[in-house]
Amino acid sequence: MERRSFLKTAGLAAGAVWTFPASFHAAPAQKPNIIIIMSDDMGFSDIGCYGSEIQTPALDSLAANGVRFTQFYNTARCCPTRASLLTGLYPHQAAVGHMMEDRNLDGYQGDLSRNAVTIAEVLKSAGYGTYAVGKWHVTRFAGPEGPKHNWPLQRGFDRYYGTITGAGSFYDPGTLTRDNTMISPFADPEYKPKVFYYTDAISDHAVRLIQEHRERTPDKPFFMYVSYTTAHWPMHALEEDIAKYKGKYDGGYEPIRRARFERLKQMGLIDPKWELSPQAGNWDEVLNKPWEARCMEVYAAMIDRMDQGIGRIVAELKRLNQLDNTLILFLEDNGGCAENTGRNGNMTRPAQPTLPPIPLDAIRLEVIPKQTREGFPIIQGQGVMPGPPDTYIAYGQGWANVSNTPFREYKHFVHEGGIATPLIAHWPAGIRRKGELEHQPSHVIDLMATCVDVAGAKYPAEFAGNKITPLEGRSLLPAFHGKPVEREAIFWEHEGNRAIRMGRWKLVAKNPGGPWELYDVENDRTEMHDLAAKEPERLKAMVAQWEAYARRTKALPWPWKPEYGQPAGTAAGEKKAGKKAAGKKKTTK
Repeated sequence: MERRSFLKTAGLAAGAVWTFPASFHAAPAQKPNIIIIMSDDMGFSDIGCYGSEIQTPALDSLAANGVRFTQFYNTARCCPTRASLLTGLYPHQAAVGHMMEDRNLDGYQGDLSRNAVTIAEVLKSAGYGTYAVGKWHVTRFAGPEGPKHNWPLQRGFDRYYGTITGAGSFYDPGTLTRDNTMISPFADPEYKPKVFYYTDAISDHAVRLIQEHRERTPDKPFFMYVSYTTAHWPMHALEEDIAKYKGKYDGGYEPIRRARFERLKQMGLIDPKWELSPQAGNWDEVLNKPWEARCMEVYAAMIDRMDQGIGRIVAELKRLNQLDNTLILFLEDNGGCAENTGRNGNMTRPAQPTLPPIPLDAIRLEVIPKQTREGFPIIQGQGVMPGPPDTYIAYGQGWANVSNTPFREYKHFVHEGGIATPLIAHWPAGIRRKGELEHQPSHVIDLMATCVDVAGAKYPAEFAGNKITPLEGRSLLPAFHGKPVEREAIFWEHEGNRAIRMGRWKLVAKNPGGPWELYDVENDRTEMHDLAAKEPERLKAMVAQWEAYARRTKALPWPWKPEYGQPAGTAAGEKKAGKKAAGKKKTTK
């Protein structure tokens, strides 16, 4: 395939919506179904068709028969990415600039804004059935008796099965909910697998809802949002899947990372002239190598199991003769996670339960539980191998660096390792390109505009009595056909980490008040050569554009350093807001 430029962008006023005439391509005879599948805490190179050694045949097949985007971006964190995906806005505009707490600032309310509409709300008005399965995590009201105004059914979905909060056990997840009712996985009359494993439950319910939709409304298209918690900590996987990767990671971080780097170049997903970013972690200094290797074996098994479930979803679409006219999009919510959850200490498993048992019908709410239902304490640290229900361990910085090959940094940060994600687009009736790469920079804010475009829906100016913020994203329909999607810039802010991408140039900073770095990402997407000192005028202009974006979208004022980038005369009020925010407990899930 002839190598196209990695960066083809043109100027268009920010905020405008890109549309193409209906005659742009031969549209299917009926509106397409749309399925958006998102995984959790995975890196750019963690699936086979993006360079991984992990077995992902279902995703690889979708890529081989569709389009892979090489420069698609998320927002660096779970909740903000979900808010942007659902609304087509930057996360602060959707009031989810950080996590699920109210920081007394418009952009940081921790609860999805009513001045935003969801894809489900828009597509329902266009005649779609709407379904969500998996992780929700866009409301701070996650209790069974609390407000439910921002639960899925109140935000446009006809049916829902999943968890309202952001993380938890894969064997006994907290806040498990069907529609508007919290349930126990062990007292659920509608779903009784031999072994409950949350990834399987998400896949099984996606298949079930597709079946029920076709049985009840066969003439109606559907939109489905499938939000896996794979591969967020804890490292929980079934032994049959872990066994596939036994010994695969015994050589440590560098051999796997180098192999992925070479495959990415061979596949054309990265430019051969880019340097590999520095290695995190020294395998020779790892004291418990079998335990460390097991962390990655379990991580790989989690991804493998998710792919098996995606394969079942695809098989069901085939069985119902719906695959050709279904747009399937796969992406990740942020980069690989370097958080150290559960990796310290040396707890061991007791021979017998040491705590009172929890009834099978009890509703659990914990993100990090203290015990299993049987009464075994949850074990963290290197005293036991990760994977079983009584463990709660993350895979750590060294493996996260492998996941993010070839990029720098991790989840939380807006260097490429924190925000670069695969995007696979598969739609046989609507995308003629098969196995091709699309190099245009695009962002999760574009998914709403894409859904509106392909569904022939109308994005409202008002909804349910509320004025709706205009769309920020662009439809990717032109990109599916190799045509340009025009935009001026893409922006980021998370926890004081901030960036702007304008064509080949990226301005990025780490931490509140940290210095700006400037990169020519056409020549150096791994961000190895800071050009800020050599390009002072460009630096100044791009900083000004970022600050204008941040004020416009409510990223500023921010809780991290309230006086940053503010007009004269406003610092006192912002400091007061910052002090209020500082009293809130920070969440990192």
